[in-house]
Amino acid sequence: MPYTPQVDDYVRWTRHNGLVDEGWVYFKCDESISIEVGVKDKPHCEYTKNEKHKKIHILVCCASFQWKELEYIKHRRTVEEVAQEHPTDP
Repeated sequence: MPYTPQVDDYVRWTRHNGLVDEGWVYFKCDESISIEVGVKDKPHCEYTKNEKHKKIHILVCCASFQWKELEYIKHRRTVEEVAQEHPTDP
């Protein structure tokens, strides 16, 4: 059964030419996914008072016909899952 990527999966994409990208699935639709391969701090902008977005996300696109080249590594756990594993005492 072929792997179908989901948002918050960590994948390794080894392309037919040998190039490898690795990162979190950031977006998914029927035709493609985007994989977050890097994040860096956004430079300060002297014209913006309150910047809502502090990071620049570096993404690569992977079309659905290329999903066979993906290797599933792991899935990002939700906050709820971590809280269930480590409940706090009242």
